[in-house]
Amino acid sequence: MDDTLLHVAGISKRFGPTHALRDVTLEIRGGETLALIGENGAGKSTLLKVLSGAHRADSGQMSIAGKPYNPHGPSDARHQGVAMIYQELNLAPDLSVEDNLLLGQPGTGAGLLMRKVQRNRVREALDTVGLGSLDPRANVGEQSVATQQLLEIARALASNARIILFDEPTSSLPQQDVARLFQIIHRLKNSGMGIVYISHFLEEVREVADTYSVLRDGENVGSGKIADVSDDQIVSMMVGRDVDDLYPSVPHEPGDAWVDVQQLQGLPYPRAVDLSLRRGEIFGIAGLVGAGRTELLRALFALDSGCQGSVTVDGRGIAKSVKARMRAGFGLLSEDRKNEGLAQDLSIIENITLGSLKPYTKAGFINLGKRNQVAAELMSKVEVKAASAGQAVSELSGGNQQKVAIARILHQHADILMMDEPTKGIDVGTKAEIYRMMGQLAAEGKTIVFVSSYLPELLAVCDRIGVMARGQLRDVRSADDWTADDIMAAAIAIDDLPQTTTTTGLEA
Repeated sequence: MDDTLLHVAGISKRFGPTHALRDVTLEIRGGETLALIGENGAGKSTLLKVLSGAHRADSGQMSIAGKPYNPHGPSDARHQGVAMIYQELNLAPDLSVEDNLLLGQPGTGAGLLMRKVQRNRVREALDTVGLGSLDPRANVGEQSVATQQLLEIARALASNARIILFDEPTSSLPQQDVARLFQIIHRLKNSGMGIVYISHFLEEVREVADTYSVLRDGENVGSGKIADVSDDQIVSMMVGRDVDDLYPSVPHEPGDAWVDVQQLQGLPYPRAVDLSLRRGEIFGIAGLVGAGRTELLRALFALDSGCQGSVTVDGRGIAKSVKARMRAGFGLLSEDRKNEGLAQDLSIIENITLGSLKPYTKAGFINLGKRNQVAAELMSKVEVKAASAGQAVSELSGGNQQKVAIARILHQHADILMMDEPTKGIDVGTKAEIYRMMGQLAAEGKTIVFVSSYLPELLAVCDRIGVMARGQLRDVRSADDWTADDIMAAAIAIDDLPQTTTTTGLEA
């Protein structure tokens, strides 16, 4: 018996001269989760938008259970049983839970009997996603991000979806809520639904998927059962070349401590943090969302008012101002690169050099040739892939945008690079390039402070790792002395830890 729910044959889609999808063919089966894998810009999200009716394909055919499927929009797709869960939540925050789940469904409000049927459907959907105790009259905007993610799924179930498409659903979830989401996806799959799942994390793919399809430059370059393929093989298909190591190691030897932080305080975080950093080391910061990791970097950069404590570099005290910290060699790569790290409408060259034009300025005129040459050298150093240096940053993939942001910090002659979730939302191949870049910078003697919620990369890339909890740096050890379980235990076992800072983790 053929259990194919959705058949996709020869789908192509262009945006101007760009081929977003080229002759893509795949099948989505009931009772299976298909992982859609690929680098940024490979066509994954575009394909899901075609499947969900947000885009119309230029050519190709689709069918659901053997019947032609050609949705005229997302609402039409939902009526035919295909629902999309977007990376950015798509609920109406000012409406109630019940109104959100019923929004756009035919017959809403048409008589008391119909309303009773709809409310029963809402209750069943909430029960399925583990939100049976949630009041359907509650305002959606008052719910947590994790709850809103589950409400998106419940909304799909309330519309009688047979196929649910997930576009990086864990990107906005704290680690403790990811396992709950996976349980629900397994439950939906076991009920006979078809699931399509996009993720940059291969560990997630192996956790939830039965089959996979790899897209590269808009083409399906490989499909099969997830159990029959290795991570290295998947990455090779993604990037079109062999990748020897997901976590490439660049030899570097941490030197002497040269940055000393004493009793660093912020409002409300960090809390009395003591820390020493070495030249040429990669120092990782782990912890739960809200533990104060970002606040620690902002305090080190003197970005927020009210910060207390001392910061010295090579024995010299540094004033509490962004300007003074930058002059001392600090550079900050924000987690929110789109809104805080880059000017999206400006070119690559302008983004790299905008913060420091003085070296190219004489008598009020900018030496564009000199500026462009320096920017081009930095683009080469961090391996930015772009049509030209004049291309707008908004046109680049997430990984290349991140590289431009790193180039901007290097242009400011930073020696202490503080990177907040630098690989978030970036494909596996580009992550490997960023890990390699971090190692090369450490080998040049620069200090990297690396905040990440993804424990495997911290353990693989860092020389030392510290764990934040409730604004305090609770424990610092050599990365070799940590396990993922140890880090999580240190991050959540707050009541068992002393309410004072620990040692810096540096040997005498």
